[in-house]
Amino acid sequence: MEYKNPLGEEKVYKLLLKFSIPAIVGMVINALYNIVDRIYIGNSKDLGPNGIAGITIGFPLMIILLSLGILFGVGGATLFSMNLGAKKKEDAEHALGNAFTLMIIFGILVTVLGEIFLEPLLSLFGADAEVLPYAVEYMRIIFYGSVFQVVSMGLNNFIRADGNPKLAMFTMFFGAGTNIILDPIFIYVFKMGMAGAAMATILSQFVSTVWVVLYFLGKHSKNKLKLNYMIPNFPIIGKIITLGLPGFALQLANSLLNAVLNKTLLIYGGNVAVSGMGIVNSIQTILIMPIIGLNQGVQPIISFNFGAKKYGRVKQAEKLAIIAATATVVLGFIITRLIPNQLISLFNRDDELLQFGTLAVKAWFLLLPVVGFQIIASNFFQAIGRSKSAMFLTLARQVILLIPAILLFSNLWGLNGLLYAAAFADGVSAVLTGVWFYFGYKKLGQTTPEDKILSLDVL
Repeated sequence: MEYKNPLGEEKVYKLLLKFSIPAIVGMVINALYNIVDRIYIGNSKDLGPNGIAGITIGFPLMIILLSLGILFGVGGATLFSMNLGAKKKEDAEHALGNAFTLMIIFGILVTVLGEIFLEPLLSLFGADAEVLPYAVEYMRIIFYGSVFQVVSMGLNNFIRADGNPKLAMFTMFFGAGTNIILDPIFIYVFKMGMAGAAMATILSQFVSTVWVVLYFLGKHSKNKLKLNYMIPNFPIIGKIITLGLPGFALQLANSLLNAVLNKTLLIYGGNVAVSGMGIVNSIQTILIMPIIGLNQGVQPIISFNFGAKKYGRVKQAEKLAIIAATATVVLGFIITRLIPNQLISLFNRDDELLQFGTLAVKAWFLLLPVVGFQIIASNFFQAIGRSKSAMFLTLARQVILLIPAILLFSNLWGLNGLLYAAAFADGVSAVLTGVWFYFGYKKLGQTTPEDKILSLDVL
């Protein structure tokens, strides 16, 4: 009897719940890696605001590691899902094997380059003489675990696409849970400070890596990680990179954004502003990660049904995802309006930091309600293989709009102008994405030149 993949048969709303809820929980849990580090460090008497600033300065480098996991994980899993939808199991396993090889190679490469150029990079990203030692102590150890972060993040996308979203969630849970337990032990008991927080993080990511690799070698996975499929196949690698580029570019843009933001904050508000915005970024991560998880949950549904030419199911999944994303960010917006001071005080209770952080939360999240739509609608194009459209829309907010707005608004109106740059970028990018999405959604199923270029037949 022929196996029928539930992605093409089960009710769409049930699939969205089945795939998205574990992904949302998993992404929020994964976000706790950096957030928990900031909370423990911020509440340490020896580290405090300077420790938070040190992590904040190093954050753009950590985003680069995340971007590699997305490039090979999301790109590979999208190709994996499309091949499964087209009933090409062997091609799907080729995508898995080649993506894994890329994760290992580039994880090692980042470790080597990161260790060599660490101090110049941190200085470039905004570390002054006071904060640089904190940032170096933390990031030096983080880079030793680069492979673990890239592989655990990347292969988790394949577990979800393999039909096990709950297991993907537990992978993140085990890693983040280990980090939460080890952080206070290394920071407070062993008195290892910034190095302790970093050590807890890479050990936790190692646990996640072992878990995901064993899954694809064991009996529970439907598709296996096979040695002969790990041999680099350049057409497959090209396709993986093409499909992963939008998410990768978005994260690189996010890294650049954080670097520019930190440098500008240092100029107009000093280390207190850098620390405060580090806290705001942590809050933003918690608010946005459910949308990223929702997007990860809907991606295999859309990709599979697009590959199977079931366009009605594709449209239904996208509608439900946009509604859920908007409801989520509206709830987050209400929370930031009601208790901004309490959110900042979770990390540190310094009066100056509280004053700046409260103002920053209110300004930075002013148009948060439109962000859910912008993320889901722009990533819709990636899920159907239209990477050029997806890349343009995902870069619109971070590169085309937000970075120039930060530089211009801060020059015109100082620190306050900088804080309201996000609202400008959110509003304009949402309108732009809305127009693009309307025409793309309306023409779904019609062949375009881009579809031909990105067709699976190219392989």
